[in-house]
Amino acid sequence: MRQQPKPTVTPLTSDFVFGDDRDFAQAHASTLVRTNDGNFLVAWFGGTHEKHDDVGIWLTKGNAGNFSRPVEVAKIREDAHWNPVLFKEASGDIILYFKVGKTIDNWETWWIRTTDNGATWSAPAELVAGDKGGRGPVRNKPITLADGSLLSGSSKETNKVWDAFVDRSTDNGKTWTKSEFLPLDRTAIEGEGIIQPTLWESAPDKVHMLLRSSAGAICRSDSEDGGVTWSPVYKTSLPNPNSGIDVVKLPGGMLALAFNNTSGNWGSRSPLSLGVSTDNGLTWPTIVDIDKGTEEEEFSYPAIIQYGDTVAVTYTWKRQKIAFKSFLVKN
Repeated sequence: MRQQPKPTVTPLTSDFVFGDDRDFAQAHASTLVRTNDGNFLVAWFGGTHEKHDDVGIWLTKGNAGNFSRPVEVAKIREDAHWNPVLFKEASGDIILYFKVGKTIDNWETWWIRTTDNGATWSAPAELVAGDKGGRGPVRNKPITLADGSLLSGSSKETNKVWDAFVDRSTDNGKTWTKSEFLPLDRTAIEGEGIIQPTLWESAPDKVHMLLRSSAGAICRSDSEDGGVTWSPVYKTSLPNPNSGIDVVKLPGGMLALAFNNTSGNWGSRSPLSLGVSTDNGLTWPTIVDIDKGTEEEEFSYPAIIQYGDTVAVTYTWKRQKIAFKSFLVKN
């Protein structure tokens, strides 16, 4: 049998979304969305450093080589803000979800909306009023299922014990229903556990997730009922140094995954790589580096989206900047 050709990845653009002249010392946990006018919105949390009370949610708009000066679009109170997530609804409106709280185990999920591609934003509101611990998207973008439901990868971190779940909305994000925690064998997945699911749907009702883990490997779970119930979590062949990942499904069913291609619990976050799968994530025959440096340097927390056969990626660059790159992916 003739071996199938490997998917190819061709770099297209590369830029930072802001320069040295900015109003914050550190930046982390970016997210992006492509607007209807062909630009990108990119958001992240920025401030003195992660967990500091002055950290807010910052945003820029543009394209490689032409991003606007960052503006702070969300600062609820003088507590740390975390993990923004941009999501474009079918209507074209864009939602920005984010967390607020001094500690992760007590943070809240808030959201704002733009109807004009990021020029103006609504007043902030809590996603689930009174919730502590985080609902909705914890770090990665929600997905819209074949039946129109929204499904969001979520997780809870309490006393160094991590668990993952999904949040579902059947009314365009007005209300959310939380699933049970994913079945997890903590003798097989050692350490803190699993967080920050990234999702895709391969066919109606067949939903899958990859997870950041403390086990030195990216973990996975699968659902046959649209994300209502999930298989026991299992390790994949891909490494993970306990750092964020993000996946997107391309036309034709290929998957593109941004991840740190290193292992160990709290291991090196260099290099940051892009993997491509043609068999629903069973194998990843193409893996190329997005960015790399020494073991001590950090290229992390990627966000990835697709438009046609192009993917765009943003990520943390040494905690100092947010990098933007795009790639052509062909099978």
